[in-house]
Amino acid sequence: MSGLLVVTGGGRGIGAATARLAARRGWDVCVGYRADEDAAARVVADCRACGGDALAVRADVSVEDDVLALFRRAQQELGPVRGLVNNAGVVGAQSRVAHLEAARIERMLAVNVLGALLCAREAVRCMSDSGGAIVNVSSRAAVLGSPGEYVDYAASKAAVDTMTVGLAREVAADGIRVNGVRPGLIDTDIHASGGRPDRVTQLAPTVPMRRQGHPEEVAEAILWLLSPPLTAEPPFPAALPAALPPARRKPCPRGRPRRRGNGVDGTVPSGFAGLTVSAAARGEFRDDRYRQSQRRAQPAWWADLAPGLPAALDRGHDQPVRQ
Repeated sequence: MSGLLVVTGGGRGIGAATARLAARRGWDVCVGYRADEDAAARVVADCRACGGDALAVRADVSVEDDVLALFRRAQQELGPVRGLVNNAGVVGAQSRVAHLEAARIERMLAVNVLGALLCAREAVRCMSDSGGAIVNVSSRAAVLGSPGEYVDYAASKAAVDTMTVGLAREVAADGIRVNGVRPGLIDTDIHASGGRPDRVTQLAPTVPMRRQGHPEEVAEAILWLLSPPLTAEPPFPAALPAALPPARRKPCPRGRPRRRGNGVDGTVPSGFAGLTVSAAARGEFRDDRYRQSQRRAQPAWWADLAPGLPAALDRGHDQPVRQ
């Protein structure tokens, strides 16, 4: 798949890695950024070096006029929008809920929730005739809750999860696919924004593979989600290792495939990450056993990204791995 991809929060971290990888895969890229013009310019230069076109646009996604201007300029200079990576987000300093101020909560929700919705709205408007793909960048915090650290951030990302599911069902008939990724402990600058630049180093031993993830590894999952659904065997892309069933889970009654969220579960080891995927939502199961589940599946699934995540999930949410 190619065309114009809009990446919000594209000047650093996961957004920058995604923009660079997208350019290498043939996309033209519009890099949305809020403050660091130099960093965005470096990402644009790297994208152009790959042979495609790229553009940086300053935009605060919590401001509707900025979002409108972002998509308008992207289309005027680079052509029709075919994809969106809804990545822009903020986090505050670590704090218990009892000490949170209203202004912090309002800013968190304005960027992480309102901003994601506004960008998704504009992407849907742009892609309603030609189709396309949206990937929302959530967080494992949405599942774990981040107690004692960032409950407000976790709540905002849980809202992104809900929006992803609802929007996927709403626009599937228009040829627009909506999916999400939940990165875990990833080595980006966002931890410094929370007042703990060494957080990744300190917490890396708590994840099963004893190391942090990297933005480039998350970008690989995002680009896979942006790609068209497969229509040929095998059920998973050849570039990924063969699918494995989730470890140590109870068998489903009457031999039915286990469903998690909106599709059929499988575990795809990819680089550092265990991807817990619902592949039926992408139409990639062709075995007779899965056809009924494929018909029931909704067009949204989650890639939970963290080093050795399937082992972490096996411990259950009552014993969360802190990420």
